[in-house]
Amino acid sequence: MTTASIYYLCINIISFALTLIYLFRWHKHFDVHMTVVFMLIPIANISYFLMYSSTDQTAALNALKMIYIGGCFLPWVTTMCVAELCGIRVRRYVRLATFIASAAVFAAVMTIGYNDIFYKSFSFEVIDSVFVIQKEYGFMHTVHYVVIISYLIADLAIIAYTYLKKKQVSRRILLLLFFPILITMAGYAMNSLTSDQGIEIVPVTYILAQIIYLFIAHRMAVYDVGDMVVEALVESGDTAFITTDFKMRYLGSNETAKKIVPDLALLAVDGPVGKTEELKGTVINWIDVFVKEGNTDTLYYRAGEGEDEKIYSVTADYLTDGRKRRGYQIFLEDDTQNQKYIKLIDKYNSDLQKDVAAKTERIVEMHDRLILGMATMVESRDNSTGGHIRRTSEGVRILIDEMKKDAALGLTDEFCKNIIKAAPMHDLGKIAVDDAVLRKSGAFTPEEREKMKQHSAEGARIVHEILKDTDNEEFRRIAENVAHYHHERVDGKGYPDGLSGDEIPFEARIMAIADVYDALVSRRVYKEKFSFEKADSIILEGMGTQFDASLKKYYEAARPRLEEYYSKEQ
Repeated sequence: MTTASIYYLCINIISFALTLIYLFRWHKHFDVHMTVVFMLIPIANISYFLMYSSTDQTAALNALKMIYIGGCFLPWVTTMCVAELCGIRVRRYVRLATFIASAAVFAAVMTIGYNDIFYKSFSFEVIDSVFVIQKEYGFMHTVHYVVIISYLIADLAIIAYTYLKKKQVSRRILLLLFFPILITMAGYAMNSLTSDQGIEIVPVTYILAQIIYLFIAHRMAVYDVGDMVVEALVESGDTAFITTDFKMRYLGSNETAKKIVPDLALLAVDGPVGKTEELKGTVINWIDVFVKEGNTDTLYYRAGEGEDEKIYSVTADYLTDGRKRRGYQIFLEDDTQNQKYIKLIDKYNSDLQKDVAAKTERIVEMHDRLILGMATMVESRDNSTGGHIRRTSEGVRILIDEMKKDAALGLTDEFCKNIIKAAPMHDLGKIAVDDAVLRKSGAFTPEEREKMKQHSAEGARIVHEILKDTDNEEFRRIAENVAHYHHERVDGKGYPDGLSGDEIPFEARIMAIADVYDALVSRRVYKEKFSFEKADSIILEGMGTQFDASLKKYYEAARPRLEEYYSKEQ
């Protein structure tokens, strides 16, 4: 056996030993390209041994072609491996195009001995126990070098980009990835210096690359600790999981899942998941919810009864293989204690809310009675308006009932409730009017009338002071407006500010009709009550001047109920 044969035999043994070590340490999270590297290198190295041990040119030529399996495809596989380890996504068409380029070069290699596109000529002889190859390169051999250099440049670019831009990739792995590239470049450069002696450096660089990739594999196993933890949790049975493909065919589940959903034990792998009604209502339903709504809400599954009842949180997601979705996966975790605690808290909060709501209602009721009492007290000072507050409040209620029937008007329940509640407060300002004026039994003089007119603005001020700290801002605003502007006229001739049309708040325009109607059909010390017909005539005549004409139809609809109410009051 020649020195060259012994050299390549040793290289081959070491190469196979390194591959066996890799296979022994193999983990499913190792990159597939790295695995291919460990498969191709022994093939290339044994081919060197076969070529330099050949005794005829045909055997040597066939071995040479096998060597180029590594020479053509290792650079491509290495580049894909570097990209994967650096977290760089290589698009499918780029993968395909580059693989085709490498395959095209290898196809040219296979033509050696038949045409001159890769080797124009090839011969070998043994001189003084030295294996000497004579070859003349064709143009595809130049293409081969261009492809290799392109891959080397791509590798360096990926590593540099990752180092500068991606902080989550280990710097140690980046350094380890750089060395095989450097060694390979050095090996190709030095190969021509020793090949004349039958000794090529490239096989040695392959072995060094294997050693470095073993270090990388070791580091990757350490960095995949998260996946190890997940696997340990699944195997321990603390988490139940169920997997299906996109056609709802059963792929598998662990024992915990079968205990929670017993019908899973009836399924065969690749069988339909919806085999029973239980599975349709659980697994199929969970997947349907996930597909329609995504992981927006956590689902819950109850198993057992009474004290033995368990509540499981259910989450679904896609089952992925790398970046490709293969089906669905469902995880169930025991959430019984947490859900019982939440139920207890919810009950406590519900009881507390009911208690607070009841006490709040009593406080609001007390507040409303206090305001009504104040309004009644003010009214008691006025000899001419006995029962006015009660009657106008009911008048507003009757008008609002008719207005609520018109959906186009768009009155909210809150607005309707607030204006009815605010109606008794419209004359609170009379508390500031002198008794000599307020209790006068006859008609007012112009000076007395001006003093009486002050009650609207004063009423708004008093209402503001009473309600300034209330949480219901809308009620405060409506109550102030009712007190302030219920004597304004749409023609601008009212008081206190002479507002006109839509300048007058809507609630004040409603209050004005109820206020005047009560004054017309009720007895005063200075006048007798008018008949319903005369009061109606005056109200309708005032539509568009004193009153908002848009409220006319609601007043007319409410008139029968108003007359019925006042008939009982009299």
